Amino acid sequence: MSNVALPSITLATAVGKDPGVLVIGLAETSSDQVLIGLPDDLAKAYTKAIGRELGEVAISLGGSSKNGKTVLVAGPSGQRILVVGLGPIDVTAEQVRRAVGAAVRAVAGLDGTNAVTVSLETSEPGVIKGAAEGALLGAYSYRDPSGISAITLVSANRKPEAKQALDLAVSTAKAVATAREWVNLPANQLYPETFAEAIRNLAKASKLDVEVWDERALEKDGMGGILAVGGGSNRKPRLVKLSYAPRGAKFHLALIGKGITFDTGGLNLKPADGMYTMKCDMAGAASVLAATAAIAELGLRIKVTAWGALAENMPSGGSYRPSDVITMYNGLTVENGNSDAEGRIVMADALAKASEEKPNLVIDVATLTGACMVALGENVAGLMSRDDATADLILDAAEAAGELFWQLPIPEDAAPKLESKVADLRSTGDKYGGALTAAAFLSRFVADDLAWAHLDIAGPAFNTGSAHDYTPVGATGMSVRTLIALAHALAN
Repeated sequence: MSNVALPSITLATAVGKDPGVLVIGLAETSSDQVLIGLPDDLAKAYTKAIGRELGEVAISLGGSSKNGKTVLVAGPSGQRILVVGLGPIDVTAEQVRRAVGAAVRAVAGLDGTNAVTVSLETSEPGVIKGAAEGALLGAYSYRDPSGISAITLVSANRKPEAKQALDLAVSTAKAVATAREWVNLPANQLYPETFAEAIRNLAKASKLDVEVWDERALEKDGMGGILAVGGGSNRKPRLVKLSYAPRGAKFHLALIGKGITFDTGGLNLKPADGMYTMKCDMAGAASVLAATAAIAELGLRIKVTAWGALAENMPSGGSYRPSDVITMYNGLTVENGNSDAEGRIVMADALAKASEEKPNLVIDVATLTGACMVALGENVAGLMSRDDATADLILDAAEAAGELFWQLPIPEDAAPKLESKVADLRSTGDKYGGALTAAAFLSRFVADDLAWAHLDIAGPAFNTGSAHDYTPVGATGMSVRTLIALAHALAN
């Protein structure tokens, strides 16, 4: 799928003779904390050599059943054993994903380590998938390889479902890592033209077709929104269509991603502090395109069309201005209220174009509004839809994938805020409910008879704090797992 280097990962039914660093769990019961995954022979050898049980020693060294808490314990023959907190003993896939991610990150910080064995008594396919994803995503590091080359996941499940769960985890983790890599690239390396070329390269080794609109094709097709936003930059905009259409597919999923490769705010210039991380403003496009590649790699029987609306929002003599009236692809005219609300402008053209194919479901993904971050914080994404059935479908996929979304409304009073005296609508409303108003704007570019949802990932798409569980500093790949889980649920 990409040239992102992730460790190899395999399943084993038991801990081998040379496990590298052995990762085991510490879980909380109603009355105690118990070790999970420690082989009986190693437990007995440790107690005989040390005179105390390994769990007791781990707790005395600061270990805890708190999810993600790690402590390193020396084994009876010099083995390195990492004990990681799992939380309550009735673990969920996300608990395991987070714990294993934290453990692998801790192992990556040890000297002389290139192999990890994770032994947590995993048997359920969902938990196997969670453990594998946590391990691979925990090992990811941008431009600073972790040094871990091989991961072994111990599971007593010998059925084909175990291998299927592992394969799904590997494809999903590769897609998340691809999205992370794109988002982490500086904007002087990843801009509309080079991003489009990266997508072409992604499609070459897969079952994907790709089509790219350059500035001349955009003008010919009347993509006024994308052209307006990209007009201030000498790096010209692009629209990319990535298509996967397997035989027998009965459901068509359209995915549209915001691809602002750098956002200065345009003539409504951002303050310096707010501009520094704006290379991440193409995270929506990165997510939908990487997810589509994974869906193709998995061979899921579902038609997926992904659209990346790519532009760089810069201030110059060619920039679009507040109060400009833009004619969009579907013929609607839009009065520009704020040149820093550029994402919805490029997305509108792509949504209108995608809607012409009459897909069964349209989902757009964007780092769209600071208002969504104010409402939901930095770790929860917003979900807005015109109907609860569509929202529930995506929320179910998000829960299965272990990603946090919260449904927000598109209230009746949002549309009147977009009224304009000089155009069909205005791009921005007042200062209240900005995330909801943005969704109301986008809905005007999706036919009323199409199922549609808008995912605002502005907060969790980029981690400006410290690394935790399987989440690194920088790009996170938020929404990739949910989109793949949704495609898996919708496939024939």
